[in-house]
Amino acid sequence: MKVLEKAVAEKLLKIKAVKLQPRNPFTWASGWKSPIYCDNRKTLSYPQIRTFIKVEISRLILELYPDVEVIAGVATGAIAQGALVADALGLPFIYIRPTPKDHGLENMIEGDLRPGQKVVVIEDLISTGGSSLKAVDAIRNDGSEVLGMVAIFSYGFPVAERRFKAAKVKLTTLCNYDSVLAEALATNYIAVDDIETLKEWRENPAEWRKDLK
Repeated sequence: MKVLEKAVAEKLLKIKAVKLQPRNPFTWASGWKSPIYCDNRKTLSYPQIRTFIKVEISRLILELYPDVEVIAGVATGAIAQGALVADALGLPFIYIRPTPKDHGLENMIEGDLRPGQKVVVIEDLISTGGSSLKAVDAIRNDGSEVLGMVAIFSYGFPVAERRFKAAKVKLTTLCNYDSVLAEALATNYIAVDDIETLKEWRENPAEWRKDLK
């Protein structure tokens, strides 16, 4: 996995799907200050990288979950990549909304999912794990089995690790925060002096740099 993590980290940094600014932090929608910003949807605009990610996710699914019957994407970031993976594997595809529609059939799960089917969930990004595991709950509540989740990138927050463990969901990622930092340092994207700051943020992101307006 280390070779794969390095390859994916290099690609995400190259197209600026991941940006690191420890000295000029971003502000997330949650209000958190962050030295990193990740938008894996940018990979869809680069055919070679898009295909690379599709192939690697598909390979992992075949290796880890040979009994998979359905691929599920978490809306909205993982819908496109999930559909690409489902197509590559010749499997049905569904996607999970963050909340049920407020009209029509009021679906939270879009597509045909039958009780008892074995599902692998695709995510683009794992932060605190809340929205990702909400999708897992929707599938389980519908009577189907979640074999595991495969994501492009994870920040590796301790809270997310605890949540996935409590929910009994196996999470596999192509890349993670540590591998991005290692690649960024190796290519002089960041300086050695920045590493401690970047690690401090990951340990307690909600409290990091609250002094900034």
